[in-house]
Amino acid sequence: MPDLSHFYGSDLTVGPGGDLATASGTQLGQQRVLRRLLTNPGDYLWNPSYGAGLAQFVGQPANAARIRSVIRSQIFQESVVSRTPEPAIDVQADDTGAVTVQIRYADSATGETQALSFTVGAV
Repeated sequence: MPDLSHFYGSDLTVGPGGDLATASGTQLGQQRVLRRLLTNPGDYLWNPSYGAGLAQFVGQPANAARIRSVIRSQIFQESVVSRTPEPAIDVQADDTGAVTVQIRYADSATGETQALSFTVGAV
């Protein structure tokens, strides 16, 4: 069943018929992974333990291993992420305090490699 097309931090998208666009398949899976990683624990009223809260790492000394560990534990809670092959997670911090994350994982339904890239913090 499709969900509304909405990438974290963006507006809802208008579909070709002028209604709200929907997402399904790999696009829906990517949206769910991003939403989980960028949502702070406790912010989702119906599931207080939901979310990785990656924004908590902004402005702190970069600890790439810890950030990678948090991401890994959270993305495996999304059924779209296959456990094999192991997801590749690259974490980089710059001088402004921004943390850039690149993730490659296999979609559990299709087996296709999915790539996500996002930056959290000052840019």
